[in-house]
Amino acid sequence: MIQPSVIDRRIQYIFPVALASILVLGTARFVLDNLKSNQSHIFKQYGGRQEDGDHGKKTVFVLPEDRFEKRCNVFEGKWLWDNVTYPLYREESCPYLVKQTTCLKNGRPDSFYQNWRWKPNQCKLPRFDPLKLLDILRGKRLMFIGDSVQRGQFESMVCMVQSAIPDNKKTFHRIPPMKIFKAEEYNASIEYYWAPFIVESVSDHATNHTVHKRLVNLESIAKHGKTWEGVDILVFESYVWWMHKPLINATYGSPDDIQEYNVTTAYKLALETWANWLESNIDPRKQKVFFMSMSPTHLWSWEWRPGSDENCFNESYPIEKPYWGTGSNLHIMKIVSDALQKLKIDVTFLNITQLSEYRKDAHTTIYGERKGKLLTREQRSDPKKFADCIHWCLPGVPDTWNEILYAHLLQSHQIFL
Repeated sequence: MIQPSVIDRRIQYIFPVALASILVLGTARFVLDNLKSNQSHIFKQYGGRQEDGDHGKKTVFVLPEDRFEKRCNVFEGKWLWDNVTYPLYREESCPYLVKQTTCLKNGRPDSFYQNWRWKPNQCKLPRFDPLKLLDILRGKRLMFIGDSVQRGQFESMVCMVQSAIPDNKKTFHRIPPMKIFKAEEYNASIEYYWAPFIVESVSDHATNHTVHKRLVNLESIAKHGKTWEGVDILVFESYVWWMHKPLINATYGSPDDIQEYNVTTAYKLALETWANWLESNIDPRKQKVFFMSMSPTHLWSWEWRPGSDENCFNESYPIEKPYWGTGSNLHIMKIVSDALQKLKIDVTFLNITQLSEYRKDAHTTIYGERKGKLLTREQRSDPKKFADCIHWCLPGVPDTWNEILYAHLLQSHQIFL
């Protein structure tokens, strides 16, 4: 038989433990109830469904797997075959693609180019989540600025998010020189602005332009800049139009003084004009700026297959060995790097050139457009002359560029809360 004194001692031991447990549970319940309350500071900043006027603000949780380590260079890696989780969308499921990029619809017999995933050497990119991106863009504008290669990246991004939005909650407008996709419930827009040289030129008309008659105003950017003012996320790109010939007609200072400039000199002056505009007009506390490195071309097959005399046509697999083609100008890369280092505000350089260099298989070749029209049967029979080894099929390589852009937006998401 247990003595009463022993029972008393056990009660004396158990009672404070039970009381402490009740207090802990009660406190936890109070905290959780407070978090659920729409008066909670945590709720107001991060949580729940608000009034309609607040466009349904909700949590964007950036998880550890959403971030890549700062020491990781996401631009160094390799392409892995992945026909399970790629492509991220289907060509036929996205009504916003132009004929220039719909290679399957235009007759390309293989779709291998859609099934390659970029894997950085030291980390992995977060899986693209359209709803998470839309939450990050809530109440904001994301604008891609550049030429038709940049337009392809814009269309890629629209296709990557549009399937997550009900048909009656999204709109698409063409307002030259712009295209604007809006996600109504998020009060968010993804936009494109045609400016092949970034600075102003005679080629700034959205449809009536030609690379053969280039005249660039190296000191003029204000007309474009009026549209860029106040945009939350700006993504710039400019390369291919500069490289048509080694010399380019341009003005600098007087608009009537047209001179022939070396392309690299003109490019440097144009970036200086762009940098001055950024420093005068960008608020780094509210806006983010990205600059895309050059999109490589694959015009000569002898560069990756010695002894051949073709181009990117009929290529089905990436280049596996180290490779840097003559279509990517190292001098231009150095000019961009120097310009960004001199800037007084932060601009994130997305160096997609090397990873894209491997993808000789992913261009539109004969399954795209020339001068706004699909190639004729006769033109397709002459790929050496008519294959497009500049633009990319979609889904395809530009989706990876956007996955990297998305990873950077996740990386700095707290700034946008």
